[in-house]
Amino acid sequence: MRRLVYLSSARQDFRDILRYITQESGDRAIARGFVDRLQRQCGKLAALPGALGRARPELRPDIRSFAYQGYIIFFRYQGETFEVVKVLEGHRDFPGVFNEG
Repeated sequence: MRRLVYLSSARQDFRDILRYITQESGDRAIARGFVDRLQRQCGKLAALPGALGRARPELRPDIRSFAYQGYIIFFRYQGETFEVVKVLEGHRDFPGVFNEG
């Protein structure tokens, strides 16, 4: 099993998602539950063998993505490490976000 690592950019995305869903729903528990499910999905992806998700060479040569409940998990394989790079709402301008950093 690969080691799961969240880059600081992904950790910030989880905080942003938590804040947004809390504002929209008025319930932090709903938001926390959703972020927990997103993180569990990352763990499942890290645990599976092989290269999963869709290659995203238009963003970066090593980036792959996987859709989950309206969000896109962007990740890469670094040897035995599964790195979650970004987690974005599905309608975002992905090239714009990746070109920022």
